[in-house]
Amino acid sequence: MLFDPSRHEALTVAPWDAVAARAEIRAIAEDLDAARGADGAWPLHPLDQDGDTPAGGFKGIYLGRAGLLWSLAVLGEAGLASSRIDLAADIERAVADHAVAPDAGEPAPSYFLGEVGLRLVQWRLTRSAESATRLHAAVESNIAHPSNEALWGSPGTMLAAWHLWKATGEATWRDLYLRNWQHQWETWRHDAAVGCHLWTQDLYGRVLQYLGAGHGFAGNAFALLLGAGLLDDERRQVMQGRVVQTLSCLAQHEGAAANWRPAVQAPAPGRPAMLVQWCHGAPGIVTAIHPFPPGADAQLDALLCAAGETVWQAGPLTKGAGLCHGTAGNGMALLALHARTGDTEWLARARRFAMHAIGQVRALRQQHGHGRHSLWTGDAGVACFLAQCLAGRYEGMPLLDVV
Repeated sequence: MLFDPSRHEALTVAPWDAVAARAEIRAIAEDLDAARGADGAWPLHPLDQDGDTPAGGFKGIYLGRAGLLWSLAVLGEAGLASSRIDLAADIERAVADHAVAPDAGEPAPSYFLGEVGLRLVQWRLTRSAESATRLHAAVESNIAHPSNEALWGSPGTMLAAWHLWKATGEATWRDLYLRNWQHQWETWRHDAAVGCHLWTQDLYGRVLQYLGAGHGFAGNAFALLLGAGLLDDERRQVMQGRVVQTLSCLAQHEGAAANWRPAVQAPAPGRPAMLVQWCHGAPGIVTAIHPFPPGADAQLDALLCAAGETVWQAGPLTKGAGLCHGTAGNGMALLALHARTGDTEWLARARRFAMHAIGQVRALRQQHGHGRHSLWTGDAGVACFLAQCLAGRYEGMPLLDVV
């Protein structure tokens, strides 16, 4: 099967309700304001407690303060929520606290869990020259990270260089992005046994060829596809051809649906053979490959739509409502397909997922007496998804496509 039914639940029958979506965004923002501690940190939700928590809580963009402050900023700029928090002052405090107690236990450039993501949000909220200088140095230091994936390695940290170049037009950021691009190109190698080009990850003591957006091929390809316009025609065509070849080679099909295993290698005992969530499986494939121009390759367009059918057939995730491995992340893939195809059925499906996510957030809040305070696993990411459903357009994954 393309998905494990036990990891999913029946989709709510509630129709799309824009008023309810707006109200839930406000409720999430209000809960964030109320739950923030005097030290500037938010309490870690029981569902996010997996190992030691650093002093002062997490500070980065995945579980920590930077992701939450960024989400409050963008929701406020969109006129969907307001906050009493001094966002610029709080991000400066988070940066200082991270220097004392890093999220990873020791200093690491990491985009999701380390300095680069934190410095990017610092620059976004303050526009300080110091944050840009520190950010440049951190991205540069991470080019050859051995993990070769987005969580810890260059495919994540190079995104900061891309976003600073797009925001400032300064050649130093373009050149830094292209240096990262070249390294990723050189480590993207043909695997004769598999029949396509893959990256190899050295991660947590295992050497694997992951395929998803969180740790593998799709996340790496996303970072390269962003810069397609900077390449000459021949290099761009070769890159795009590799993407199509790899996804086509490794896709598994059932009828009109398609999905990918978490890795080329067989899963470890007790691990699922197939997943349908942003970090592993069809949803992350769809959002990561979104920069590939629609209509440029009919085979790829059909494959991404088949991935969307898997997302729809599988339904919402029992793990919760968040972006990384929850209903909102899967719904983002449906929104991306609406943007790619113009077919309003994908928008209607995304909004159905949005209503289900609202119910999941409310149920969890009632169960625990407070929200789940993080961008990538919790309520803030759901609020960003709801905002895009209200707008009726895919604006991108938070702090990946959009900053």
